[in-house]
Amino acid sequence: MEESLKLVLKKQGYALTGENSAVKLCHWFRESMLRDRPCYKETFYGIRTHRCIQMTPALNQCTQNCLFCWRYQGFNETYIENPDDPKQIVEESIKAQKKLISGYGGNPQADKKKYIEALEPKHVAISLTGEPTLYPYLSDLIAEYHKRGITTFLVTNGTMPEVLENLDPLPTQLYVTVAAPNEEIYKKLLVPMISKGWERLNKTLELLPSLNTRKVIRHTLVKNWNMDYIDEYAKLDSKAEPHFIEPKGYVYVGYSRERITIDSMPSHQDIRDFSNKLAEKLSYYFSDEREDSRVVLLQKEKYIPKINVE
Repeated sequence: MEESLKLVLKKQGYALTGENSAVKLCHWFRESMLRDRPCYKETFYGIRTHRCIQMTPALNQCTQNCLFCWRYQGFNETYIENPDDPKQIVEESIKAQKKLISGYGGNPQADKKKYIEALEPKHVAISLTGEPTLYPYLSDLIAEYHKRGITTFLVTNGTMPEVLENLDPLPTQLYVTVAAPNEEIYKKLLVPMISKGWERLNKTLELLPSLNTRKVIRHTLVKNWNMDYIDEYAKLDSKAEPHFIEPKGYVYVGYSRERITIDSMPSHQDIRDFSNKLAEKLSYYFSDEREDSRVVLLQKEKYIPKINVE
C-alpha cells in the first residue's frame, strides 16, 4: 500500500493490522459507551456494540465503486497481491481494538462495566471497507475468530459466489448487499470493476438457501435511484430466502457526498413505506426498526432467536 494512502487512513482513525487489513471504531461504539445508545445490530440481533470489532482483511481492494459508499475509495485492485496471515490479522485486530478503546478507561462519562467487557471482544464485523471475499484466506480468518469465542458477521457485495460456496466454517451471520433491482441500475449505481457483476450477484442469491447460517439481505436505498422497484426486489429476495431483510436508507455522509446529492437521502418514513410494501409481497414480518439509523428489520419467521454469547 502506498504511504500516502496509509497516512489518509490513519488520519481517519484506521489502525492498520497488516499491509491489507485494518480496524476502526464505529460511531456506535462511542454512543454505546457514553450515551447507552447501541448500534441497531444490537437491537435487531443481540450482539453487544461495545464488544464488537469492525475490521477488514481487504483494505484497498473491492469489486465495485458504489456511488453511495461513504468510505474512502482508493480502490484500484480486485485482488490482494500479498494477503496478511489470518492468525496475525486476528491477533493484531484484537490488540488494535484494545488500544483504540483505551482512552475510555479514563473517561468519567464512559460506562466502566462496558469498558471492562469491551477489553474482551465477542463479535467481529468483517466489513469496514473493501470487499472481504477477495481475501484468499477468509475461511481461516473466520475459523481463527471462532476459536477465540468471537462471533463473525461477514458483509459482502455478493460478487464472489465461489468464495461463499467454499467457506468452511461459515460466518455466524452473512450479509449480502443488494442495492439494485436490475442490471441497468446496478451498473450505474454500484459501478462494478469486474465483468458480469450482476450475474455473479444473482448466483450468490441462488446459493444462499443452501448455506447453513443466519442470512441477511441488505437493501441500501438511495432516493431517486433504486427505491421504486418493489416487485423486482421481491423476486431477488425470493431467490435468496434470507432469514432477515434490512431495507436501510442511504445517509449523506463521508466521501459519498462527492458523488451524489443530499436529495438522494430517503427519510425514515420512505424506508418504512418501502419495507411495508416489500413485507406484504414476500409475506415477511415487519419485526423492528431504528429511526436513528433509517433501517427496518423484516423477518421470514415471526420469532428468530437473537445471538447471545454471554
